[in-house]
Amino acid sequence: METIEFLADDGSRHKFYVEEQTRVNGTDYLLVTDTGEGDANAFIFKDVSDPSLEEAAYVPVEDEEELRALMRVFEEMLDDADLEL
Repeated sequence: METIEFLADDGSRHKFYVEEQTRVNGTDYLLVTDTGEGDANAFIFKDVSDPSLEEAAYVPVEDEEELRALMRVFEEMLDDADLEL
């Protein structure tokens, strides 16, 4: 399983496991979990990268309507997933 590491504003690093990725209306999204197996906390991140830079930039999706729509998309992609807010 692919992993990705995020650098928080405070300088701390956080490792996540990429469960799925998709593009909606030209924006890339990642569904990640905090553990590689079993019950895990899931998060959806939105790509807000500057195309002129090499390093990608992601932020958590916080808008509730956008989050609900993305949860439906990811649930369809992952047959056995039961995502909750």
